[in-house]
Amino acid sequence: MAHPTCLHHDRHREVVLGVDTHKDAHVAAVVSTTGKLIESCSFPATADGYRQLLDWARSQGTVERAGVECTGSYGAALSRFLRGNGLVVIEVNQPDKATRRRRGKTDTIDAEAAAHAVLSGRATATAKHADGPAEALRLFKMAKVSAVKARTQAINQLRAVLVTATPELREPLDGLTIPKLVRACAALPRAAADTAAAAAVFTLRLLARRVKELDDEIAVLKEQITDVIGQHTPQLLECYGVGPDTAAALLIAAGDNPERLRSEASSASLCGVSPVEASSGKTQRRRLNRGGDRQANSALYTIVLARLRWETRSRSYVERRIAEGKTRREAIRCLKRYVARELYTLIIRAHTMPHGQALAA
Repeated sequence: MAHPTCLHHDRHREVVLGVDTHKDAHVAAVVSTTGKLIESCSFPATADGYRQLLDWARSQGTVERAGVECTGSYGAALSRFLRGNGLVVIEVNQPDKATRRRRGKTDTIDAEAAAHAVLSGRATATAKHADGPAEALRLFKMAKVSAVKARTQAINQLRAVLVTATPELREPLDGLTIPKLVRACAALPRAAADTAAAAAVFTLRLLARRVKELDDEIAVLKEQITDVIGQHTPQLLECYGVGPDTAAALLIAAGDNPERLRSEASSASLCGVSPVEASSGKTQRRRLNRGGDRQANSALYTIVLARLRWETRSRSYVERRIAEGKTRREAIRCLKRYVARELYTLIIRAHTMPHGQALAA
């Protein structure tokens, strides 16, 4: 999209940049510190377009803060570019539905709303960086999850084929564990699929080989995940109940700039394990937090289950809280909160320590 001609204004006044990001083009708006829209322009979502956008914004005044929508997807590359040029990038959520119904919906309105969200303080979360080990873990984890799903689907299809297969083919394979079943099907003789029985053999052999290939892919990805964690945050893997997948989920949630989480309470809220007030009238209580990063929340729950099964200290804690009148669910929520605090401290410490000291710690 062509860069429109824009007037140059006073470069010394402070302005705030807001950007509504899309796949092919980004719409930017600049507002003054009083909230007045100065100008808006559209730029292509390319390296040259990013430079044009920043030059144009700086021609309107002194830009130190930028509110960007979708910093984890369409706005990721732009966010990296703006940070690299000294701007503080704030993650902005889409306007709420009531505001959108009242004002209407255009890309310019959304870009202006992003700038106003930063200016008013409604948006304060520093955008998650996506240029370090946490981003590498996110990519490896995404590929591993899809490989595991494909493997499960292939195994289910293999079993479905066996259900309708002839007794001569099905009976020798009945009762086998999945690894033995996969090996047996992969070793079936190769033949032309000219009959239904031959087609079943051909399909079983093909699905079994697919499962074996996915097993190898999953193993490689698990090794990559473990290596990245071992190089940057090895202390996590030494914690009781923490494995490569759970550690990766927590590091992905924290991002490559975990210092953006100003306290361990912020980290607990991000992971959805902070208590939420649910009091009304004479009833004073707290409920489980159903927000936050659900993958990180699931990772904490997995760690807690492992500790409850094998660690005496965690079992004693839950039993004590139940004796105090809490339900088991509430006691587990409390334990998740303590685990989140412990692991947050390790993540921050590993991030702030020099790389050599982190490996030696």
